Amino acid sequence: MMTLMNGSVPFVREAGEGPAVICLHASASTSRQWQPLTEAIAPRFRVLAVDSYGSGRSPVWTAKRPLTLRDEVALLEPVFARAGGPVTLVAHSYGAAIALIAALEHPELVHALALYEPTLFSVVNAQSPAPNDVDGFRAAFAGAAGHWDAGDPGGAGRCFVDYWAGEGAWDAMPEPRQGQVAISMGNLRNWYRACMSDLTPLRAFSWLGAPVLLMTGRSSPASSRAVARLLAQALPRVEVYEFDGVGHMGPVTHPGPVNRVISRFLERHRPFHRADVLHAANVARADSRDSAPM
Repeated sequence: MMTLMNGSVPFVREAGEGPAVICLHASASTSRQWQPLTEAIAPRFRVLAVDSYGSGRSPVWTAKRPLTLRDEVALLEPVFARAGGPVTLVAHSYGAAIALIAALEHPELVHALALYEPTLFSVVNAQSPAPNDVDGFRAAFAGAAGHWDAGDPGGAGRCFVDYWAGEGAWDAMPEPRQGQVAISMGNLRNWYRACMSDLTPLRAFSWLGAPVLLMTGRSSPASSRAVARLLAQALPRVEVYEFDGVGHMGPVTHPGPVNRVISRFLERHRPFHRADVLHAANVARADSRDSAPM
């Protein structure tokens, strides 16, 4: 765990050695969602998977004012410090919205970004006020919030999960996972306000110099696909990858193909790291010995 000056402590799962990769999860999830990716890349990268506010083992948001995406970025400050150099952000949904703001706040630290459908709905609303492509999410939020306020967290979870993963997804979930998601619905309004009310204009992302892998699922809801379309136009160094037959929860439901695309991107944009320099030096010394006259 890492402690911020204001007392907040983000929980981080860490594994591997090499250039730092910070992983940010979707809403109603935790850092554990990145375990398959961690196992795949830990031999070559140092992975720090973080629980956001109110998720997993990180603290809940207790301030009197609404939570913002920049508050989530502030929670990452000690993680950036611990990484000790350039970082690549790998993030999904709500986590990907946080990652975009983090890249604007820390351009000197963020080396590259691999993002799966950021839910930065504020940019859609700014370009085209409601009614628009975000209406489906607004309706799902209203239904989930109504169930939560009525003392039915399971009903809230059903509304939320079935919107993002398709009708029937809630019923297909194991009961222990349903219980975890139901409890997480206490964060619902924080997620909604943070993604709907962010004031960052779309044009700000045209200043991002870092390469971005922007992933989408062809079966995803209109809301997240609309955000991706706008970002694909605004980001100057963007590579768009669409997964056929995959929806918004692709990193969870289809980790194999999604993680393979992420892994290839990480290798292509791998920053220099002390371990790489030492490895290259050892190879050079070995070559020198092998070529020395007998």
